Amino acid sequence: MKYLLVSLLLLLGLSSPVNATASNSVDVKEIVLGHMADAYEWHITTFGKTHVSIPLPVIVRSEATGAWHCFSSSRIEEAAEEGHDYQGFYFNEAKNGKIYERLSDGSSVRPWDLSITKSVLQIWIVVFVMLAIFLSCARWYKKHDVTRESPRGFVGMMEMLVMTIHDDLIKDSIGEKHYRPYAPYLLTAFFFILITNLLGLLPVFPGGANVTGNINVTFFLALCTMLAINLFGNKEYWKEIFWPDVPAFLKAYPVAIMPVIELFGILTKPFALMIRLFANMMAGHAIILSFTAIIFIGWSLNAVLGSGLTLLSFVMMLFMNCLEFLVAFIQAYVFTMLSAVFIGLAHPEHHEG
Repeated sequence: MKYLLVSLLLLLGLSSPVNATASNSVDVKEIVLGHMADAYEWHITTFGKTHVSIPLPVIVRSEATGAWHCFSSSRIEEAAEEGHDYQGFYFNEAKNGKIYERLSDGSSVRPWDLSITKSVLQIWIVVFVMLAIFLSCARWYKKHDVTRESPRGFVGMMEMLVMTIHDDLIKDSIGEKHYRPYAPYLLTAFFFILITNLLGLLPVFPGGANVTGNINVTFFLALCTMLAINLFGNKEYWKEIFWPDVPAFLKAYPVAIMPVIELFGILTKPFALMIRLFANMMAGHAIILSFTAIIFIGWSLNAVLGSGLTLLSFVMMLFMNCLEFLVAFIQAYVFTMLSAVFIGLAHPEHHEG
């Protein structure tokens, strides 16, 4: 229900529909992209001109002096309101609000930036949530004899979910002989994506960040899968790439079409994983926020149209939010399943010709 609450908070932030009509300006880009983009603060809501947010630590290396600086992101905003930079640093709105440094000659450069952004903090929160969940489950198993007592409640639900992913997905996709080394990574990836997606549906801190809609995060997850596939693929896997079982004129000089296609497939598999997760999560959030923008556009025109579009948008956002709960699980399941399938394809059995 994240964006339903966001819409209500944004509407409360308007003094009245008349003000929206008077200004006759709705920044759709800010409504949609502003809530999905990464940031140096955790914005919660806006009441009139008052922004309620949690400032985050900025950690940057000055290109001018080579020294590292650590300070709150609110310092830059306060300095900007006063009309100057903070220690030479400022948020460049033309570059998606990233931190830039203004040099003595008037030019601007992008410094080394290791700041704790909204997405980074959300990832840390997800890690702590995962640790809390699985350590509590491990503590239950340590205190109870599972041969005499079956887990119930939350622990029983987690066991069911873990065993479903482990036995019905990972083991079946990779194979009985090879699945064990990959099960920890795939289970971790599944629960990381699932919990991240669910936290992203929460309206306020500690949820709300669009982490899996950040292509850098999905790129790293896909890279981990690519390394698992290619670093530990067996000899038969590499033989099928460089010398596949096709007619010789398709795999030898001067054509060698099939090895080129197979080598290209090494990159397309993780690329598909990256884009699938990124696009699906970003698209869902973008659609819901677009319905939010429709509300403001309607009120900026007239009250009658605004009332009708508000009702229509509310119904569609309710439907999309319910759908997002399902998508949160589906995308975690699909990423894990495809990763397991690709890893299984890297361990083909040798067939005698």
